[in-house]
Amino acid sequence: MSSTLKVTKRNGRLEPLDLDKIHKVVTWAAEGLNNVSVSEVELKAHLQFFDGIQTAEIHETLIKAAADLISEETPDYQYLAARLNIFHLRKKAYGQFEPPALLDHVKRMVDMERYDRHLLDDYSADEIAAMDTFIDHNRDLNFSYAAVKQLEGKYLVQNRVTGEMYESAQFLYVLIAACLFANYDKERRLDYIRRFYDAVSTFKLSLPTPIMAGVRTPTRQFSSCVLIEAGDSLDSINATASAIVKYVSQRAGIGINGGRIRALGSPIRGGEAFHTGCIPFYKHFQTAVKSCSQGGVRGGAATLFYPIWHYEVESLLVLKNNRGVEENRVRHLDYGVQINKLMYERLIKNGNITLFSPSDVPGLYDAFFEDQEKFEQLYLQYEQQDGIRKKTLKAVDLFSSMMQERASTGRIYIQNVDHCNTHSPFDPKVAPVRQSNLCLEIALPTKPLQEVNDENGEIALCTLAAFNLGSLNSLDDLEELSDLIVRALDSLLTYQDYPVPAAKKASLRRRTLGVGVINYAYYLAKNGVKYSDGSANGLTHRTFEAMQYWLLKASNKLAQEQGACDAFADTTYAQGILPIDTYKKEVDKFCAEPLHYDWEALRKDIVQYGLRNSTLSALMPSETSSQISNATNGIEPPRGYISVKASKDGILKQVVPEFERLKNQYELLWQIPSNNGYLQLVGIMQKFVDQAISANTNYDPTRFDGGKVPMQQLLKDLLTAYKNGLKTLYYHNTRDGAEDPQKEMKEDDDCAGGACKI
Repeated sequence: MSSTLKVTKRNGRLEPLDLDKIHKVVTWAAEGLNNVSVSEVELKAHLQFFDGIQTAEIHETLIKAAADLISEETPDYQYLAARLNIFHLRKKAYGQFEPPALLDHVKRMVDMERYDRHLLDDYSADEIAAMDTFIDHNRDLNFSYAAVKQLEGKYLVQNRVTGEMYESAQFLYVLIAACLFANYDKERRLDYIRRFYDAVSTFKLSLPTPIMAGVRTPTRQFSSCVLIEAGDSLDSINATASAIVKYVSQRAGIGINGGRIRALGSPIRGGEAFHTGCIPFYKHFQTAVKSCSQGGVRGGAATLFYPIWHYEVESLLVLKNNRGVEENRVRHLDYGVQINKLMYERLIKNGNITLFSPSDVPGLYDAFFEDQEKFEQLYLQYEQQDGIRKKTLKAVDLFSSMMQERASTGRIYIQNVDHCNTHSPFDPKVAPVRQSNLCLEIALPTKPLQEVNDENGEIALCTLAAFNLGSLNSLDDLEELSDLIVRALDSLLTYQDYPVPAAKKASLRRRTLGVGVINYAYYLAKNGVKYSDGSANGLTHRTFEAMQYWLLKASNKLAQEQGACDAFADTTYAQGILPIDTYKKEVDKFCAEPLHYDWEALRKDIVQYGLRNSTLSALMPSETSSQISNATNGIEPPRGYISVKASKDGILKQVVPEFERLKNQYELLWQIPSNNGYLQLVGIMQKFVDQAISANTNYDPTRFDGGKVPMQQLLKDLLTAYKNGLKTLYYHNTRDGAEDPQKEMKEDDDCAGGACKI
């Protein structure tokens, strides 16, 4: 049936609007879905048609019409809209719905310099044809609408100026696999490519933005997180700023350690001048972070770390505060405050905290990370010593100021530096962990650069990925998935480029990986357990034990094949110490689950053969990649059954997995009565995870007298997190009608454009 309206075809020709064609496409998209109406989509779209409308515009109108119908009552519209969008993307990329042969596609893309030429140099035509046989393009139809919009906006190779699309998702997945296993011998690599392709294209493994967007293209920097430590000299500070610029331009999320910088008024050159203090240099770092935009949309992002006992801490704590003037604020960075047991003890005992400039107290700053006993001894000594500039504050006042700023900005983070070093894969005497990253889950050694090309400095990089817990049939699945992801990410370390020498040397010596999880909330709902009441504790213990065990096993096996990482001797693993030996025993009080794997045999194998990778696990927020997998993000409870996230394409609505069947099993964020159950679960995870965990605290003021969260509650939760062994705390979320930190996560607001949100 035709209409009196005319449409403009892609070639510019005018033709009558053919409603039958539209009907066929919408009917195809609706096949097998529940509670969706083809006529309702057509009616909603048809109201927006006009004479001369382009066929591409009609398709986009249909997609939007279907997306607008996504609701709790009709969740399957998210798949109808997604399928219409997939149809549209393929037409844009290939001029037809059916994708071309893989070999033809790769040749065309290499000629256009969109794909890396090594794909044709490393693989024969027969091998590429073989890869084509195990691609299943129908898997494109399993994406939700939000997932397709993320693919379209961030991941698929395209011309971002003209809007031309060049590929579809299954080519993306198989070619990532081809790049990561290109260095394997020809007898094995096709098998690994097939298995890895199957795992990522069926959402069992989740990959981060830098890998999804970059691997297969000529760009070769794929690490999600970059940790850069500044020294106390001008040369070091400038080298730090230079390294920041280079990595922000590569879309990496930055962690900066600015804690060594001496305080305002400290003498320079024997008293020839007064030091300007931290704030001007933090502004310098902020300028570097914001110097390169991500996709032309916004600047990069970074978290800057400093110790709670720094002489300038009262000024540093309010740097994000909206009050004050530009001269005493540095609002476009986030901040991580570093604390240890001695500081918490002063709080508990209602004692004082003495503030020092690191430059005035030799050895104190390094001992803060390397040796807790030595730190306490030096701290007490310097407190008693005359002639040292110092300031004394009541511990409760200082902690309260910190928690007040954390509550009001949402983005004053916490790093427990003793846990980061005593429950660490690194020996703190030789490789101390002095900072985390933008998203508070990376805990790796760093050393300040003395100048830009200083190879003796150490910039830490971490390459991320995640298991989709919701896709597991049993914990046994983690054996093969661990082998695949460890091999793939380890290959990536050799495959990628390094803009700064200090990053290359450290990365190839330590070979650090960070594998996390997505879909934890769905995993709990599916298993009939909750965040708040302890019912999930045993399941969580079994799951994260299996995860860390199989990751270590995979890295140990790879070490037997390819050799341990060069810096294996810097790890506690080399001494036969495992995470199960160093966790906070407080966990045993709320989780009596026994160990289920043969850790003693694994311990012997690790001591004998080593590990290919210094670290294996880290739990990241996973904001973006969880959408690709139609999963709940990271370990967080959902705010609602439908998540609503802003992007440049408008509002993206995504329904939690198996909503209709499991609606009553999900525990939503603001239904959870307190942080206690959640903080127990994170403590159980941290028992096994060898880096850190992006863990949030959440508060609904209506639960408290006067509609205000008492400071006593904030301090209690902070101490509970420490007692449970947490290394870091990320966002402080408040349900108060004001803009929520998590809701700020628009399209590019994550670890600099999606980086460590995988």
